[in-house]
Amino acid sequence: MKFTIQRETLLKPLQLLSGVVERRHTLPILSNVLLKANADSLTMTATDLEVELVVSTNLDGTEAGDTTLPARKFMDICRALTEGAVLEISLDKDRAAIRSGRSRFVLATLPADEFPAVDEIRSLFSFSLTQSKLKRLIERTQFAMAHQDVRYYLNGLLLEMTDGEIRAVATDGHRLAYSQHDAAINVDDNQQIIVPRKGIMELQKLLKETNQLAEIEIGPNHLRVTTEEMRLTTKLIDGRFPDYQRVIPHNTDKVVLANREGLRQAVLRTSILTNEKYRSIRLQLEPNSLRVMAHNPEQEEAEEEVPVDYSGPNLEIGFNATYILDALQAVDDENVEIHLSDTNSCCLISAPGSNDSKYVVMPMRL
Repeated sequence: MKFTIQRETLLKPLQLLSGVVERRHTLPILSNVLLKANADSLTMTATDLEVELVVSTNLDGTEAGDTTLPARKFMDICRALTEGAVLEISLDKDRAAIRSGRSRFVLATLPADEFPAVDEIRSLFSFSLTQSKLKRLIERTQFAMAHQDVRYYLNGLLLEMTDGEIRAVATDGHRLAYSQHDAAINVDDNQQIIVPRKGIMELQKLLKETNQLAEIEIGPNHLRVTTEEMRLTTKLIDGRFPDYQRVIPHNTDKVVLANREGLRQAVLRTSILTNEKYRSIRLQLEPNSLRVMAHNPEQEEAEEEVPVDYSGPNLEIGFNATYILDALQAVDDENVEIHLSDTNSCCLISAPGSNDSKYVVMPMRL
């Protein structure tokens, strides 16, 4: 194997692959990246046995072959070389030589045939969605995923496919994020899959704000997303996601309309003086006024008053400030609606008059 490549052409794919490479590996080869060179392209693959990412780039004048190189060292070498540098990479038995100008590096390799491959997908069904729509679905919901919860099915994102629509739902048991989008999907029954946290986070980084299509294939145990530049395959979580429809409040009798950014800034400033462990704030609701209050064990206090459109009875209710901030950040509108019932019921946060995205936050005891 021997090829020549521009530093920038190589560095960008390596940076994408670095998120998948397993750092605390049990198999030494999982810290390597697989390189396959043929007549006109270079394909690079990284995997941690749960997620596999394949990125391809064009080449000229290639001596075909394959090998695996230590991903972190390979990327650090590329990053350290000067901008515009040209790299010549050649393989000699179990060593790879990297030359660029007056620089020369020799890296240990491991055999390409020992590199683990994700099982081939037996596609149950597939559909296409623009990258921007898929990225938006993930961005509006991923923050509510659980992190290392014993309820393993919460450590991922639910994708629900119905005829003509795709929905994304995430919950950690204390809050829930829901978003939906039209999609050219033809299925007889609702199809649900749970995509693990790492697969979702990598996908969010890889997708672009573009109308280029992403091809989505779903198999019994895997999800595969393919674009012009990459192919990501991730195992699915085998479990039953909670019935999220039961969690979303439907019969709230108190509706607050507020400027989204004004409320977000008020909560952000007030949260500075919350209890560091519980991050609790109090919302005191009165006609046309919402007070955001916080205090901590040092007897420090913060209070902000936000003008709102509200004409119902007074109400005082507690929430985790971080959960409220995440929901307000995700709403894509100048204003926000907050639906409430009483001090012991969840609140529903959404854009006015829109059902595309909904955010549910459980109350905290005051």
